[in-house]
Amino acid sequence: MLLCSQKLIAEKIIAANADYILSLKDNHPTLHQQVKNWFEAAQSIGFKDIDIGISQRIEKGHHRIEKRTVYTVPVSQIPGLYQLDLWGGLKTIVMVVRSIQHWNKTTHEVQFYITSLINDANKIASAIRQHWGIENSVHWTLDVTFHEDECRIRSLHSPQNFALLRRIALNALERESSFRRSIRQKSRRAAMNDHYMLSVLAAALSNSVPLP
Repeated sequence: MLLCSQKLIAEKIIAANADYILSLKDNHPTLHQQVKNWFEAAQSIGFKDIDIGISQRIEKGHHRIEKRTVYTVPVSQIPGLYQLDLWGGLKTIVMVVRSIQHWNKTTHEVQFYITSLINDANKIASAIRQHWGIENSVHWTLDVTFHEDECRIRSLHSPQNFALLRRIALNALERESSFRRSIRQKSRRAAMNDHYMLSVLAAALSNSVPLP
């Protein structure tokens, strides 16, 4: 279902004359493995005769050094991509390699993306970096407000369900504007005041206004 929904999302974004960048993970096992294998083979020959775009960035701070290298390649460079025709507007395949050094420990991470953007490594790297910034901000807020990192829910689909509920609650609290306090203070007030809770719920609905 997730695979189909992401393809539908891509189609709707293209229909709206916009562009998408979608993370390619194990929920797309065939395509993910195909892209992974291709990049490994291409790297082994130094991307010889390949139309590859490369963008590098090094950031220092918070007692760590992070190096990110973004590789972008047109879909035409990777023959026989799985179900290529089902991804509306797909133009570029992306690999991001992150190396993070914490004191005397270094971690490595590789991520893959598909995007409707043309093969412009700097532009794509900037868009992914902005997305990470938003994700990190949301994660920090969820942890401070709802103690997400301390949650020990592990059974079946419960982790995904509760994660979705937290994000719905966060969105509702952010939209409620009658009580101008932090998200954490709004959450506590909603727990103590039924009338304010209704105001938060009303704010979560489209075209709604806070209750008087």
